[in-house]
Amino acid sequence: MIEDFFSHYVTVARKADVLFKTIQEKYLLSVHCKLHCCDCCHAVFGVFPIEAAYINYHFNRLERKVKRDVLRRAEKAEAELLKVKDRLKVFEEDPKMKVYGLGKQKVRCPFLSDKEECVFYENRPIICRIYGVPYSLKKGKKELSYVCNLSGFEEKATYPAVKLDNIYEKLVILSIEMLKEAGFLNPAAKANLMLPLARILRMSFDDIVKGNFGE
Repeated sequence: MIEDFFSHYVTVARKADVLFKTIQEKYLLSVHCKLHCCDCCHAVFGVFPIEAAYINYHFNRLERKVKRDVLRRAEKAEAELLKVKDRLKVFEEDPKMKVYGLGKQKVRCPFLSDKEECVFYENRPIICRIYGVPYSLKKGKKELSYVCNLSGFEEKATYPAVKLDNIYEKLVILSIEMLKEAGFLNPAAKANLMLPLARILRMSFDDIVKGNFGE
């Protein structure tokens, strides 16, 4: 049942919250996250299928006006993403530069209201829950750390970091189980896909759960 998968997902999300709070409490002067601080809300990122299903499910239970405004912003975000793809075509033969260029793009999150507040805060993606403290990702044999440019963490200093790969691994496993439950024949083939937030808000819940992501 989808409720069971969502329950497991919420457990992963809550653990991410605990990791953030643990680092925040240890480095109070370095974590600058606060209301209306939304630099991280203008980034290009995707979510795994299980998270896409969870977000879509709760998004469709928002008030009608809030939902309408989010969809309007999602349409704009999708248009911006198409422009980003066009700009990065020059790096088709250089994947590293393409990834670097993607990280430099600014696309406003559909959940960010005109008042610079998140209308989906309680159910926000996991990456939003840890941004603001150091986190790490594996690149080949190396493990690289990242942190918000507006934080007080120093570049060459050593800090504890949220290991994002460990979280992603759990989300992939949950995605595989969800797609398998829905009857998708090769769930592992799509469980690793990172789906754009703006697109999943405009998709049907059933299509996400069944792996009908389109192009």
